[in-house]
Amino acid sequence: MVLEHIFPEDWLEQRGIYAFILGVMYSTIGVLLAWVLFRPDPALPALAFTSLLLLPELYKIFSLEERQESQEKAVSMRGLWRTDINVIRMYIFLFLGILLVYAVGTILMPQMQANTLFREQLEIRFGQGFAGEAFFGQFEGSLFLELLSNNFLVLLAVFILSLLTGDGAIFLITWNASVWGTIFGVTAKNAALFSGQNPFLVFAMIMLIVFPHMIIEGISYFLAAISGSIISKDVILEKFASERFFEVFGFNLYLLLFALIFLVLGAFVETWVLQNIEIYQEIIQQSLQVAVS
Repeated sequence: MVLEHIFPEDWLEQRGIYAFILGVMYSTIGVLLAWVLFRPDPALPALAFTSLLLLPELYKIFSLEERQESQEKAVSMRGLWRTDINVIRMYIFLFLGILLVYAVGTILMPQMQANTLFREQLEIRFGQGFAGEAFFGQFEGSLFLELLSNNFLVLLAVFILSLLTGDGAIFLITWNASVWGTIFGVTAKNAALFSGQNPFLVFAMIMLIVFPHMIIEGISYFLAAISGSIISKDVILEKFASERFFEVFGFNLYLLLFALIFLVLGAFVETWVLQNIEIYQEIIQQSLQVAVS
């Protein structure tokens, strides 16, 4: 892929703006390819194309990380954390780039085209898809447990995929970004239609409200992806049962533990936001009134 050679391999990891640009570029290309080649049902093919385009970049980054670790005579917790923080930053900006493409696409497209192109993501809005009830929810019962259980399934899937395939968890991360972007985009679009406001201003307001718990939850998935990916490669690269093997393996298990902690924190913050931020509740209700009318 030509685009993967535009920037030096360490720029994507260390300079968030380039990760954001590539997230926007690759998701746009993925959506356009899926729309042309799979017009009757392009939603999942768009995710597959985006993930395939991102895989070479992730392979370069994890290969760079492995080379850096192999050159170190001793495993340093500070060194491992410093490297992983750069990877997390890269994931965050990729994620935001993909989310923005789906949100803007949902806002700008005519309703019929958006319903076709983003059908799988929009189904989640009404609880018809994976983790559906977690998004627009059920304010009755234990919302926290519903959010936590749904998010835990996503985290577990991310970890297992990265453990088995190395970089394959990018599909689920891309899926999550597309779901959030589509849902926030259509919510802003419908609420603006109901209230007569600018949909991009409503979208900006939604993002200000949801950004903290969205990033906390996203970090939990990124930590799980990094943990599984490094563990899977560590089995191949390091001498089995050596001291270095157990040091790297143990550190990445700690990463998985931190992923679970961030997951619980994200579910707690999201529950508080859904139950206490009245303006967000009002935006959701306005959007749903337009959707069912």
